[in-house]
Amino acid sequence: MGLIIGSVIGGYLAQPTEKYPKLFPGNSLFGRYPYLLPSLCISVFCFIIFISCMWLPETLHDLKVHKKDDGPIESPVAHFAKSEELLEQHITPTINKNLFKNWPLMSSIILYCIICFDDMAYTEIFSLWSESDKKYGGLSFSPEDVGQVLAISGVSVMLYQTFIYPNIEKILGPINTSRVAAVLSMVLLFTYSPMTHLPRPWVQIVLNIVSVLKSNLVVTIVTCTYILQNDSVTQDQRGTANGLATTLMSFFKAFAPAGAGIVFSWAQKRQHAFFFPGIVN
Repeated sequence: MGLIIGSVIGGYLAQPTEKYPKLFPGNSLFGRYPYLLPSLCISVFCFIIFISCMWLPETLHDLKVHKKDDGPIESPVAHFAKSEELLEQHITPTINKNLFKNWPLMSSIILYCIICFDDMAYTEIFSLWSESDKKYGGLSFSPEDVGQVLAISGVSVMLYQTFIYPNIEKILGPINTSRVAAVLSMVLLFTYSPMTHLPRPWVQIVLNIVSVLKSNLVVTIVTCTYILQNDSVTQDQRGTANGLATTLMSFFKAFAPAGAGIVFSWAQKRQHAFFFPGIVN
């Protein structure tokens, strides 16, 4: 839902003086700051979410025993918690409490960090590449065109996650599913460069298809890593494990935009040979 709404807000509200000159004159504040309107909309949305969080119930609480006339009865939460604990005691072997020595967990976190780095770099480059002129290898798209592509990808992700991914994961399992998705994602990236030579109607169709596939493949790997991380530790370690994974992933996401932007800028200056040895004058 966020991918859909966010893409529409960014695509249709950016540069409002050019798209809606009757509502936003060129000499207004929005003419001076062409990306202020979508930023304000997002900020208002975040403020509403912040206010609504005040009424959310706290989930971190002590499990209490509810009493009835015929004696004490445990709450359903306590019952399921104890059932899971007993299950782990009988099935799960003794796991080292040091998460850094838990190789199944660390390997899934490494995969999680790499795919998030790839996804953030892709997100950084996609809009820049789509709006770049065709002489630099881009598509000469407008912000509305980019917003439409991203919105379509968001719709596809929502449908894919709901109806298709669970069946694939049940058949292949999270490890094989992530392997297949990673290989297909690498192959798919090679199809972006030739798109600049396609005529306008066809490039939009092909880009929508490829973008949908790319988004779903990334979501597939990320979801598989979530499953692998939670299956690698016991219930009492899952909070710490997920916190560690999120922290490491954030470092990778922090470096991805800068690294991808540098490579993209360098590539646009070196166009005319097999591995960009020439410089465009």
